[in-house]
Amino acid sequence: MLSEDELYDLAESIKSDGQHEPIVLDTNGVLLDGRNRLAACEIAGVEPRFTTYTGNDPKGLILTHNLRRRHISKGQQAMIIALARSFSEHSLRHHAKLHHISLTRLSNAATVRNHSPHLAEQVRTGALTLDAAYNTVRENKARAAAIQARHNRLREHAPDLAEQVSEGLLNLDAATTALDQREQEEERQRSVKATDALRLADGDPAPSLVQLVEQGDITWGQAHQRAEQFHTDRRDAIQQAQQALRVIAEHWATVQDLAARPDTPYTRDILDGLAPEAHSLAQSLIPLV
Repeated sequence: MLSEDELYDLAESIKSDGQHEPIVLDTNGVLLDGRNRLAACEIAGVEPRFTTYTGNDPKGLILTHNLRRRHISKGQQAMIIALARSFSEHSLRHHAKLHHISLTRLSNAATVRNHSPHLAEQVRTGALTLDAAYNTVRENKARAAAIQARHNRLREHAPDLAEQVSEGLLNLDAATTALDQREQEEERQRSVKATDALRLADGDPAPSLVQLVEQGDITWGQAHQRAEQFHTDRRDAIQQAQQALRVIAEHWATVQDLAARPDTPYTRDILDGLAPEAHSLAQSLIPLV
């Protein structure tokens, strides 16, 4: 509808110059187009002039008349088309071309219409832009999809928690937190068991962490901390051993030289000048060359 001032201006125009365009009714007397003209005629005290539409596409008539309104935006035009028509992909392209509306704008209008009729109506009346309505719909869809994904995760991994949510005994956030904690605990247990297997393979004589938990000596959380410390210590030990072997490799030519003349005064003087640990290492390496 026109604003009050615009409606009174139209009434004055009709009173002084007459009603230029007839008000369109269908064959049952239902108003199809011209509600502003009808209201202005009542204000002006002028008998309105009607015409009857006898075609078979009253929606098309309403659509055509509304799209000719110069004061409406492209977003409103797109929404009017979307509200008047249902689209397949083909007809969407057809109407975009027919009404000189971008395909993206018309597609966005259809999305708003399908998912949020109240926002679609706000766009149609100009109370909200199409872009703002479309962004709101996208955010709402993303939020709904995220909530649905959380429900699906509960049903798949924790049916008992999902049932409590369905019965209203637990809210979704609390159930999700409980599942997270449950999965973290399961992951800690898997990590501890894998660490025990690695320690056994390495020949570590320390008691099994799982055994300590089962005996009640430590908790799974403490076992997990010890497992992480084991991996840290093991990594450091490996790096130190690699560095030591690199040093030996860099001086392997010296060991080979000593092995080539084991009983010479030169070799004895070298070995005699070493600390006990180095002397023992040299005697172990020389026969290996």
